[in-house]
Amino acid sequence: MTNPDPTTKPPAPRPGINAEGLPANYVFRPEFEVTARATKAALDRGTPPVLLVDVRTREEWDLVHVEGAVHLPLDQVERRWTELDVEPDQPVCVICHHGVRSLKATLALRQLGIANAMSVAGGIDAWSLAADPTVPRYERGPAGSRLIP
Repeated sequence: MTNPDPTTKPPAPRPGINAEGLPANYVFRPEFEVTARATKAALDRGTPPVLLVDVRTREEWDLVHVEGAVHLPLDQVERRWTELDVEPDQPVCVICHHGVRSLKATLALRQLGIANAMSVAGGIDAWSLAADPTVPRYERGPAGSRLIP
């Protein structure tokens, strides 16, 4: 994408993030994934309305989440997927911390009939680094999750 104003420089890439806004060396699967930047842009446009489904744990959700997302933990997806208010052909973007759980949930939702489900590549961590820096980053550890200062 070119910068429309030649006097303005594009934002400098964040350490560890490539030009697409993905973690360095991330293996992107376009048939199953969408970038955090593309997801945020689609949410901001609002047309068509995107459903953002967060499959992280309650602890992670309570620590930080994207405003407007629907919380449906991964271990409940197959049992509670019918609670999602999905219109036919509505894009469904699934997010987790780094993209592993959201990919699992995406595959499950597709098997259950939500053909437009896509995983947010790099998860909420990539979201924080490349799409919306107002969303704080965090790390998970044996003692629980904590914000990264």
